[in-house]
This record gives sequence, C-alpha cells and structure tokens, in this order.
Amino acid sequence: MKKLVVIDGNSLANRAFYAIPMLSNSKGIITNAVYGFTNMLQKLIQQEQPDYLAVAFDVSRKVFRHEQYADYKAQRKGMPDELRDQMGLIKDVLHAMNIPIFEQEGYEGDDIIGTMVKWAEQQDIESVIVTGDKDSLQLISDKTSVHLTKKGITELGMYDYATFHEEYNLVPDQIRDLKGLMGDSSDNIPGVPGVGEKTAMKLLHDYGTIEELYQHLDDFKGKKLGDGLIAAGQKYGFDLRVTGMPSLFYLRLADDPSLMLHQEWIAECVKRGVFFTTHHNHFINYALSDE
Repeated sequence: MKKLVVIDGNSLANRAFYAIPMLSNSKGIITNAVYGFTNMLQKLIQQEQPDYLAVAFDVSRKVFRHEQYADYKAQRKGMPDELRDQMGLIKDVLHAMNIPIFEQEGYEGDDIIGTMVKWAEQQDIESVIVTGDKDSLQLISDKTSVHLTKKGITELGMYDYATFHEEYNLVPDQIRDLKGLMGDSSDNIPGVPGVGEKTAMKLLHDYGTIEELYQHLDDFKGKKLGDGLIAAGQKYGFDLRVTGMPSLFYLRLADDPSLMLHQEWIAECVKRGVFFTTHHNHFINYALSDE
C-alpha cells in the first residue's frame, strides 16, 4: 500500500520555534524555527519513507468555526513576530524540496489534513498525520494514523486505532464529543461546568455521543452534573433533546466546494509522484547561512 505523510505545518513550525534557542545569522535573520522544522522534516522522510508528502498551513485566524462560535480561540495571542518572519523561509524550503503546500482562506490546516486523508482512504492509500494537535486523533482509521509531537523536536507518540483505543477506551470519532464535554482551554471551548476528562470519558462510555447523552437528561435529575449539562445547553443554545454541542470539532471535509479543489490538487500531486529535487540540500544550507 502506498503511503502519504501529511504534516501540520503551523504545529511543527511552532514546536520548532519554542524547542530550539533563538538562532540567527550575521544579518540578524532568525532561523531557529526553519532549522528545527527542516530537521524534523528530514527525519520524518528517513523514518517513514513516504510515497507522497504534503504540508498543510493555516492562512488566517478567522475561520468558518467563528460563525458557529464567535469566541473560538479568542484568548490566543498572535504568532510572535520572530516566528512569523520565518514562515516564508519554511515555505521556501518546502518549495525547493518540491513538497506541495496546501492552504485555504477561511479554514484551518486541520480541515485540509482531514480532506487529504479522507481522499487517500478512498484511493486505498495509507496516511500518517504529523501534528501536535490532538483534535486530529478523530481522523484515525484502519488506514490513517497520527503521530503527535510530545517532547522538543525529537519525540513523537504514534496512535493507530489499537493504541488510541487502549489509551482512551473510545473510538476516534468520539474525540469531538470528548472535547465538547470537557472543553478545551487552548481553543477557548467552555465545555460543561464541572466535567473533566475522566467524567467525560465515563459519560461517553455509557451514552456513546453527546446527542444520546442529552436525550437521557432525566438520568441526572437532581444531580450537580445534570444541572451543569442543562446550564451548558441553555447558555450556548443547544437543542438538548437532539443535537447537543455545536460541531466545532467536526473537521469540514470534501462536502465543501472550496475544499474540493484540494482533492484535485492532491490527485495531481499523487500523479506526479515526485516530491524532491536534487538541489534541496543546497537550498536549505543557503537559507540558514549568512549568504
């Protein structure tokens, strides 16, 4: 089976930036994120030996999820200038290596990654997602695994269907329900008051989905948890009898026309089958040097 490795570009660039001390050349150009990203990229290529390789990036902070929840990621600070200045260099390295870049206004890199791996599954291609974002765990399947960055730029945790189930005792599709119940401070998702990971996992073991949980609110009458579930539903306008939490953690896939273009682009890259050029090492050395 052919293998596609798809990298969350923003996640790895951010990881490299904070893991490596600030490096710069004699012209004052900061290169620590470029250096770390390139090292991680080369290591992944050596270890995974992919047939196809691509990198997805975020484009803007405003995405379609803000239409559903205006405060989505509202507490996040902007990208540091020292990292922002290196993003163009990172993309230059990828272009020099002939590695295709995917990005779409109004969407996150997660949405592009979801589009890629779902397309790959239809083509009977194995996919490996490399990211630091646990939201991607919902994409795990018999053909898709997720490698999560854990420590610095060297340690990755590998999750396939079996290892995911062993750790969470859930199925991957329940990640969005888990996050909806327990909340996620990094994305400014409030969740249900008083519900942490342990309680959220127990609720999902018992009821399967948020929708099913909200259809059994009578099971929690007179209990603090029941009050929390009702309060969350009333505050955020959920239909308690049917839908539960808003679908902030559904990755928008190929049903969106703008992302259909990416499916065509992916198909074209697969047909090309060429992802490296003979001069890529020279370019990397040039980008990090004083010349």
